[in-house]
Amino acid sequence: MHTAPSPQVRLLQVGDAGEGQRLDNFLARHLKGVPRSHIHRIVRSGEVRVNGGRASADQKLQSSDQVRIPPVRVAQPDAPRAAPALQFPVVFEDDFLLAINKPEGVAVHGGSGVSFGVIEALRAARPTAKFLELVHRLDRDTSGLLLIAKKRSALTTLHAALRERHADKRYLALVAGLWTRGAVMIEAPLHKYLLANGERRVRVDVQQGQESRTQFRSQEQFALPGLGPWGGLSLMQARLLTGRTHQIRVHLAHCGHPIVGDDKYGDDSLNALLARGQAGVPPFRRMFLHAESLAIAHPASGERLELRAPLPENCAQWLHHLRAQCAQS
Repeated sequence: MHTAPSPQVRLLQVGDAGEGQRLDNFLARHLKGVPRSHIHRIVRSGEVRVNGGRASADQKLQSSDQVRIPPVRVAQPDAPRAAPALQFPVVFEDDFLLAINKPEGVAVHGGSGVSFGVIEALRAARPTAKFLELVHRLDRDTSGLLLIAKKRSALTTLHAALRERHADKRYLALVAGLWTRGAVMIEAPLHKYLLANGERRVRVDVQQGQESRTQFRSQEQFALPGLGPWGGLSLMQARLLTGRTHQIRVHLAHCGHPIVGDDKYGDDSLNALLARGQAGVPPFRRMFLHAESLAIAHPASGERLELRAPLPENCAQWLHHLRAQCAQS
């Protein structure tokens, strides 16, 4: 890293690229490397101006707006490291679409402190590919089905299908506690917000939240006395009827059944106990959330595609241990 020249006040026209963007996100794009907490501080202090006036971090910008950015020293990164050429397990592929089984712990794209993700690694592995773009996203710690479009027309068609909710997306989640409610539709509006350190979080918020619906159904129960008040774990199928950020994770926590290994919305003491292997089963140290299946019309033929990604080996093996433990008790 090397230090940039003395910073100067900048006056930026928002333009079409920033139309409708929140002020804090616009600033983050132009202040690479500056912590979100500092961005929010200079907005609150009034140093950032929109059309000469004070503004709030969540203000939506218009293309005609002019933004004053105060002098902010930004560390200039060295030349970015090239993404490694990585291959991922292929579930389906043709001339229009690639479906992979994404491993947990890998971001879908670079940014926010991540130098590269799935899409950059795939482009490096397929240098002759003319077009590779993410159709949707998965959280970094979620494994499972991820769609990549190989043509612009496929991307547009698939985006429309997802937006109009013409896709059937189902996940498997292992949660704390024994689920006793049968099949349930959770309709709890979700609102995105930022912690003081700039980390993104989501909460149920009836006043400010967006419509969010998830259908849950118990698949299997594991009574484990070693888990104290939780009493055991439940393997759940979650069907997404809307596609909000962290939707399944927050809805399950809202129901009182947080996902095993979830470091944002989960139970820290339970996660620590399971990571140490103190429940009579081997240690488990990941979030147990997996995008298992997706049914959607093929972007070219219109035929129904039914895709399925098997559970990762570490999850499948741990379920085997849970079943064995329950059989002995």
